[in-house]
Amino acid sequence: MMLAVAKAPHMDWSALSPLVALFGGATLVLMLGLLRPRFVRHTLVPLTAIASLGAAIGLAIWQWDRKADLVSAALRIDGLALVLMILIFSAGIATVLLSWRAAAPVEAAHGEYFALLLTSIAGMALLVEAQNTITLFVAFELLSIPLYVLCATEMRRTTSLESGLKYLIVGSVGSATLVYGLAMLYGATGATDFAAIAKGAAGGIGTDVLFLTGIALALTGLAFKASVAPFHQWTPDVYEGAPTPVTAFMAVATKAAAFGAILRLFDVALVDSAGDWAPAMAALAAITIVVGNVGALTQTSLKRLLAWSSVAQAGYILAGVVVSSSLGSKATLFYLAVYLGMNLAAFAVIIARERETGLGDHIDSVAGLGTSRPILAWPMTLAMLSLAGIPATAGFIGKIYLIDATVDGGYTWLGVFIVVGSMLSLAYYLRVIAAMWMRPAVGTELTPAAAGVGGRPALAGGAASDPLDPTVAASEGTRRAEPEVVFVAVLFGAATLVGGIVPSPLFNLINHAGGALGIF
Repeated sequence: MMLAVAKAPHMDWSALSPLVALFGGATLVLMLGLLRPRFVRHTLVPLTAIASLGAAIGLAIWQWDRKADLVSAALRIDGLALVLMILIFSAGIATVLLSWRAAAPVEAAHGEYFALLLTSIAGMALLVEAQNTITLFVAFELLSIPLYVLCATEMRRTTSLESGLKYLIVGSVGSATLVYGLAMLYGATGATDFAAIAKGAAGGIGTDVLFLTGIALALTGLAFKASVAPFHQWTPDVYEGAPTPVTAFMAVATKAAAFGAILRLFDVALVDSAGDWAPAMAALAAITIVVGNVGALTQTSLKRLLAWSSVAQAGYILAGVVVSSSLGSKATLFYLAVYLGMNLAAFAVIIARERETGLGDHIDSVAGLGTSRPILAWPMTLAMLSLAGIPATAGFIGKIYLIDATVDGGYTWLGVFIVVGSMLSLAYYLRVIAAMWMRPAVGTELTPAAAGVGGRPALAGGAASDPLDPTVAASEGTRRAEPEVVFVAVLFGAATLVGGIVPSPLFNLINHAGGALGIF
């Protein structure tokens, strides 16, 4: 008896080239990290990671006008995927710069740290391209597992290890919930491809209990990753405990990838059932806005403040998905791009002050910054104003876009929640600005001997906590943040301002993704 020979799917390597660049870069970085010379580990490894991400951006731009199914329609390259990939890769480059002379790569080994980062980014790229439930879950795990490890890479800090463990436990619950939901969607429709699921949903199974349960569980699993309330409980603790560059990366890139998957699943595969899931999602968005803003009001840790802020921002972004329209999806993508810029600017300033003072991420670390370090005070000010939605910032344009989409889609009350949430957020964003410009400095600038690694206090006897770290200054005077950290803060702070004054280039970029989803 002759056995049938399985036919391999066609591989469009040009369309897959951004992923090849990332996986190839991760392998090369891991190998280089095994070499002993300090220059290789401390300089060549991060430069190789940046080169890999730069190549991935270039290859994505090379495929700019492509719209094609890949690997037996398991993946799709289109405007939505390409725009989100460029945003995620840009966040990756910023994260490498912020991590360059941080403590985490030294303690975890440079090769492993940056290889895990590139692998997680590759998982995010796969996630925004996925149009099959199996591919979606594999990509979901590929982005998550490296992040669990990255959160715990400052192994000498108990809070970092705790952060990694909490994220692992809660993330595993989210993954299990997601896979149960996807399995139920398969049971109800008999298909794993998004197009076939959409066909089944349009065929009259919209009221099937198995189908609706699958939608609810899939939304819950993705909500865990996007920090949507009430599935946000892990966010403040993990954001505070993780190394700050990793926190910055999770805050922007993970959210972009998660909402990319939500857009493609709910506004393509399940768009014909929007009447069933949209009201529940709108309620989640409203709850998330309230919980996030109220939770941030009493925070004195800047990382916890931005964690609660990210919960509120997830509610704003989710409002764009709810309306299931062209305008709503474009508003979601626009706000994701804006959110990336203003958060990276804020986290870069936090990292700078962690390394310059002995106050960590406490709000006192930025007190008097307007006088002592205006080059850092201005990016943080612009980031806070933009997050609050003040006019002449990119955040204001993004929120107006979202409010317009909700009103146009018949969810005016949700637009009111966005306005009220933005007004409430002024209480804690302006508190940070007031600390920088209206309070005197606390006076805890670190001397080189006390700076240690990544701004941490030295060990007993005055020795830095890691003698191999090249960031320990050799000259007298207070230590200043590395130029690459200041560069990230200034670049994204300026982008936040320019995006609010001249938003048309970003509108054009988002419009390129317009033809990607079936609702356009």
